[in-house]
Amino acid sequence: MGYTKFGEFVRLLRVKKHEVMGDMAKRLKVKTPFLSAVENGKKNVPESWVGILVDEYGLNKKEKEQLVQAIEESKTQVKINLSGVTEGKRAVALTFGRSFDDMDEDTAIEIMKILERNKN
Repeated sequence: MGYTKFGEFVRLLRVKKHEVMGDMAKRLKVKTPFLSAVENGKKNVPESWVGILVDEYGLNKKEKEQLVQAIEESKTQVKINLSGVTEGKRAVALTFGRSFDDMDEDTAIEIMKILERNKN
């Protein structure tokens, strides 16, 4: 598996700062293999890392936005909290999860259209 957008972002950041992966792992207070797994998309980026990376590397507003976008594009798993939701919403979430892998692109586009209409 190749690097994710997050992996690309932090690799460039390390190059600019003349650091290796182990240096960044120390700043993030994790072990190097965990950071590597996140960069390769085997694990999602922990939410706390945005603040740590911004603070530790002095990222400006634009760089922070790029980091957040890279994290969003790198997500490999999504959690949905089903506690306290209606049975209808629960059924939708579970059915979607079960059928996601087999969904064709046209169906995905139609679902996005429905979700975008409901957002407004």
